[in-house]
Amino acid sequence: MSNKKVAIMVDQLYQVLEVWFPYYRLKEAGFEVDFVAAEKNKEYPSKQGYPCLSNVAASDAKAQDYDCMIVPGGFAPDFMRRNPQLIKFANDMVNANKIIAAICHGGWLLCSTNIYKGKNATCFMAIKDDIKNAGAKYLDAECVVDDNLITARKPDDLPAFCSAVIKMLEK
Repeated sequence: MSNKKVAIMVDQLYQVLEVWFPYYRLKEAGFEVDFVAAEKNKEYPSKQGYPCLSNVAASDAKAQDYDCMIVPGGFAPDFMRRNPQLIKFANDMVNANKIIAAICHGGWLLCSTNIYKGKNATCFMAIKDDIKNAGAKYLDAECVVDDNLITARKPDDLPAFCSAVIKMLEK
């Protein structure tokens, strides 16, 4: 079993597959996974209503306790980037040089950090200008790995995305 720990960020209207597919893949691979959100022990509904219960509040989350942060898409990242504690945690993870992974609209939260500066990245095409304005070179690719940043475009890219996250965590 690995002693590495991953924070999956959640908020209302998250994309179901982009939360639960990585969660179960990482658990299967032996990693500890927390759902980090604005509030602890709160149910956050997906776009389809499927609930996700957070177990750590962003205000209590410490970068030194995690090896990786995953930001799923859906509309959740738009709510995440409105919360100063979620932004602080994301920045702390980036500044600690942890593994940062975002899929689809997850890149919206990362625009509030400096992770994109000088890096290659991908995302859902609707937010490509946002990540470019945050400093990334946008690539239309299934999964882009640039140093500690892992990005993917959409749910169809989850196998490549999760494989890249697991490979980096196993280093």
